[in-house]
Amino acid sequence: MGSRERVTLTRDCEATEIPSGRKATLYAGTEVIVTQSLGGTFTVVTHQGLMASVDGKDADAIGKQAEAQPSAQAEPGEKTTEQLVWDKLRSCYDPEIPHNIVDLGLIYECKLSDIETGGKKVDIKMTLTAPGCGMGDWLRRDAEQKILAIPGVKEARVEVVFDPPWNPSMMSPALRRALNMM
Repeated sequence: MGSRERVTLTRDCEATEIPSGRKATLYAGTEVIVTQSLGGTFTVVTHQGLMASVDGKDADAIGKQAEAQPSAQAEPGEKTTEQLVWDKLRSCYDPEIPHNIVDLGLIYECKLSDIETGGKKVDIKMTLTAPGCGMGDWLRRDAEQKILAIPGVKEARVEVVFDPPWNPSMMSPALRRALNMM
C-alpha cells in the first residue's frame, strides 16, 4: 500500500519511531496518516510529523488487519534456513519506499555459519539507495529482528556498507520492469 489514509487510533498501541528506533506509545484518539502497509508493519505519520512503524499485531488499533507473513516455520526438508532468511529479508521495506530490500538489490551478501553451542549465525551485508539515507539503522534493525525470529537462528548481524555504491541496475529485473527502468 502506498496511499495516504487518515485514521484515528481506536486504542493505545506501541510504535517504533522512524528513523531513531525508539519505542513510543500512540494513544487512542490520535489521528494518523497511514502511508504504507508492507512487510507486516504500517508506517504512520502523526499531525506533529512523527513517522512511526506500527507492528501488525496492533493493526486493529488503526482499523486494519495484519497481512499474512511468510512463515518462519518450515516442515523438515521444506526450506533451508538460508531460504527462510531470504524470505524474511523480502519482508523488510524502507518505510518510504514500497519495495523490499531484496528486490531493490540492497543485499550484497548473506552468510550462514554454525555456532559451536548450536544454532546458526547469520551475517548480512547490505547497502542503501543513497549513502545519506536516514533509514539505514531502521532497516538494519528490522532485518536483524526478523532474522532472529527464524527457528534455530541464534545470532544475526546486518552490516550497512557502501562499496560498491548502489545503482538501479542492482534491482531485480522484475522490479526494473515494473518501474519502467529497463
